[in-house]
Amino acid sequence: MNVLEARSLTGSRGEARLFRDLSFGVAAGEWLAVRGPNGSGKTTLLRCVAGLTRPDAGDVLWNGELITRDRAHFHADLLYAGHLDAIKDDLSAEENLASALALRGVDAGAEAIRAALGEAGLDKRRQLPARRLSAGQRRRIGLARLILDPAPLWTLDEPLTALDDAGQRLFAALLARHLARGGVALIATHQALDAPAVRELRMDA
Repeated sequence: MNVLEARSLTGSRGEARLFRDLSFGVAAGEWLAVRGPNGSGKTTLLRCVAGLTRPDAGDVLWNGELITRDRAHFHADLLYAGHLDAIKDDLSAEENLASALALRGVDAGAEAIRAALGEAGLDKRRQLPARRLSAGQRRRIGLARLILDPAPLWTLDEPLTALDDAGQRLFAALLARHLARGGVALIATHQALDAPAVRELRMDA
């Protein structure tokens, strides 16, 4: 059973203390919404949980093991997406998606990639250079990635940014699908989702 745990995490940015002694747990089929104003430490928290930033104190565990004990195994189970879309302008939607999956060791195949981009609403734009896509369309490449990446743990920073109503509904459906198969998600978002969170973690400014 997949379980994410944070124990007594303390994090800072420079000299500024963002959070102290923060603990929570998220089990299979659950997601935790991280909410708070800009600068309250949401991104730093997500980066600590993903093993990309070292907390000042405390531990993060995945399935009962410290994530620092076997980073390769943990990162194989982790899909992390920051608040930037991480899209390369010179590559097409297909190429960007294939590249992102390859970096994760996921060999989806051309047909699956095309199908995922179609589900994400990009079938007619899948071969266009990303620079010709709108901000919302670029975000939809990330939605196609969620369709194909089997990682059981999602750590997502503002995934609804630039998405229209249809894109937000698709994300909510993908999240529900992920949770139904036993996935876990930690999501920083200012916006409400159709998939109710198991609870919210409020960050203070």
